Amino acid sequence: MKKPSNPFVTSGYRSAKYFCDRESATETLLQSIRNGRSTTVTAIRRMGKTGLIKHVLSKLHKGHIGVYMDILPAESMPDFLNLLASAVYNAVPQRTGPGKRLLDFLKTLRPVISYDPLSGQPQVSIDVRKGEAEHHIGHVLQFLESYPDRVVIAIDEFQQILMFPEKNADAWLRSIIQNLSNVSFIFSGSRQHLMNDLFSDPSRPFYRSTDLLSVGKIDPAVYSGFIRRHFRQGGQSLPAEVARQMLDWTDLHTYYVQLLCNRVYALGLDEITSDTWKEEAHRLLSEQEMIFYKYRDLLTSPQWQLLKAIAVDGRVYSPTSKDFISGHSLGSPATVLRSLQALQKKEMIYSDYDLDGRSYYQVYDVLFRRWMELGH
Repeated sequence: MKKPSNPFVTSGYRSAKYFCDRESATETLLQSIRNGRSTTVTAIRRMGKTGLIKHVLSKLHKGHIGVYMDILPAESMPDFLNLLASAVYNAVPQRTGPGKRLLDFLKTLRPVISYDPLSGQPQVSIDVRKGEAEHHIGHVLQFLESYPDRVVIAIDEFQQILMFPEKNADAWLRSIIQNLSNVSFIFSGSRQHLMNDLFSDPSRPFYRSTDLLSVGKIDPAVYSGFIRRHFRQGGQSLPAEVARQMLDWTDLHTYYVQLLCNRVYALGLDEITSDTWKEEAHRLLSEQEMIFYKYRDLLTSPQWQLLKAIAVDGRVYSPTSKDFISGHSLGSPATVLRSLQALQKKEMIYSDYDLDGRSYYQVYDVLFRRWMELGH
């Protein structure tokens, strides 16, 4: 693999060298795979769950094959079929006997094969009549069931299946999956409330059908060591205190840590100071201002005021409390509650639990939070 010019990856997965920690989560997933169990992985957006999954697939032992598919673009079962067929087509070595059988099978479906203009990866498109997609999906999974190696299928943004127009799509897929013994799954998603509905609601077909793994923040000492090592290998000195400041500012949120480090590293300075990263952070916020103002245009006035209030406070444990409402002039508790629900639905804020088990609310966008702290 070609060495990247910047070691701080902000999209995709390069290799283990540019992947920080997640050792416990990696081993948990590999252990489940070795024992034929499926796992559900949840995390808030941009916390690094996709990188973790691709890292795990890169570490599969001999006798295993990994298939990764992101179904966020899918709007129906035919879309799901095309994504699955493309993922399998790219994962199965075509020069082997099983690979040739796969090609022969796909040819019977009269596929159109094109190439992604960005990645260059082949894309399989199958034109099907209504009701045929499920039949073909079942055939693809049965092909993998007979594959000589163990197969691991990672389905990212799995909650998207709830948006399909086909009724009970999750129930149909579960009925197929539960009969597979050679294929295990990693289901992942960033819309936590929908993933919880799928796997924790007793009335849903996927209820308790998998192991559960929640991906959180990386230990700051470990992350600091990772960051400083890559700066040092690039001929740049990053003092421990400065690394700590950068981690604090990004709130240990994986994407934003990588983004800030990427920007600072790109400056090519011999030594990174507090002023260095702060100036770059300020430039980053200035570039994002139009996006932040767009948030305001997308929200009602009460929703915008609540979003700003949560951003300023950082973590909000009691959004309907008298102190919080009066401190930010938010109106009535009922208004705040309606706005809170709307912001969660729009994925502008999320709820989580602290180390003491207390529930709190926080704004997704760390950069927006820092921008608000500047008094906007």
